[in-house]
Amino acid sequence: MSTETKEETFTLEEILTSLKTVHRLILWNDDVNTFDHVIWCMMRYLDYNEAQAEKIAWEVHNKGKCAVLEGSFTEMEVYRKILQQEGLTVSVD
Repeated sequence: MSTETKEETFTLEEILTSLKTVHRLILWNDDVNTFDHVIWCMMRYLDYNEAQAEKIAWEVHNKGKCAVLEGSFTEMEVYRKILQQEGLTVSVD
C-alpha cells in the first residue's frame, strides 16, 4: 500500500493572515463618493445609526480611512464585496 503526499506552499503573508483571528474592514477616503452615500451605506449594510455613520464619514474624510467593522476574514470579505458594489473603497486588514 502506497501513500502519496501532496506538498503545498504558502507565502508568509498567507500564513500570517490565516493565524490572525480578527480582521478589520477599512473604509478609505476617495474623491467619488458623497457624505450622504457613505452615511447611507453605513446605515443600510452595517446597521449604524445616522449619528454613528456621520462620524465615520467625517473620520474617513479627515484621516483618510476608518475601521468600520471587525470579525472573521470571511465575514469581512462579504461586507467588502457588498460595499465595493456600492462604489465605496474598502479593504480587509
